[in-house]
Amino acid sequence: MLNIIYSIIYGVIEGITEWLPISSTGHLILAENFLKFEGLSEGFFDMFDVVIQLGAILAVVVLYFKSIWPLKMQKSKHGGSSKVVWDKNILILWAKILVACIPAAVVGLLFDDILNQYLYNSWVVATMLILVGIAFIVIENKKKDMKPRVNDISELTYKDALIIGLFQLIAAIFPGTSRSGATIIGALLIGISRTVAAEYTFYLAIPVMFGASLLKILKFGLSFTGMELAVLLVGMIVAFLVSIFVIKFLMNYIKKHDFKVFGWYRIVLGIIVIILLGIL
Repeated sequence: MLNIIYSIIYGVIEGITEWLPISSTGHLILAENFLKFEGLSEGFFDMFDVVIQLGAILAVVVLYFKSIWPLKMQKSKHGGSSKVVWDKNILILWAKILVACIPAAVVGLLFDDILNQYLYNSWVVATMLILVGIAFIVIENKKKDMKPRVNDISELTYKDALIIGLFQLIAAIFPGTSRSGATIIGALLIGISRTVAAEYTFYLAIPVMFGASLLKILKFGLSFTGMELAVLLVGMIVAFLVSIFVIKFLMNYIKKHDFKVFGWYRIVLGIIVIILLGIL
């Protein structure tokens, strides 16, 4: 029963931190120091803290289904039956999403085990929480009076997509960076509006997290115990439900506010973690 309670807590943490630019992986790694599963297979948590993100990703699919599903029903001009057609604009959007995912996908496939071994620890998380928090504050202050170049997601170019993808790579290497945080910073730097940056970040998460989850599951193996499967499913469901509310909150919030509050939160949390690491 304790494992299920921990899974619910992890699901809440994931649902909140996956979309706010404060690092879901970083928070899950930190939480593991206090909420340790009992009686589960070795390596389960390394798989769990990635695959649980599928629940959060499904929230994006549900909320933005019409914007990302390329098959549409088209009515006949002559009153005949409707037919299924491909939406060209959505196909172009997916092409740009895949371009942005290439850098992280290559690094993840080649160096996943090395990154886990040497960089996935609380010290790296704390450091990146602080550094990216500072970056948010500096960039928002710099861009305060500048009008964005891109105000609609259809205006993104393939060059924009690749640049954002390179920023996403930073998050793939250093836990605590925040995938959404890195991509939003990259987008802001090249003149993309906050709302477009956030929305595009949501879309980028779909192939990235599906791919990362598949890789983790294959490495862990499909021999889940009943408890392990229950823990994983509970975490994913909770992450999905919490994500629905958090995504809506964030999109409403950034229409009137900037990202600096998240920068300050990251800095404070990073300092607290370093202090705790020094004490414990």
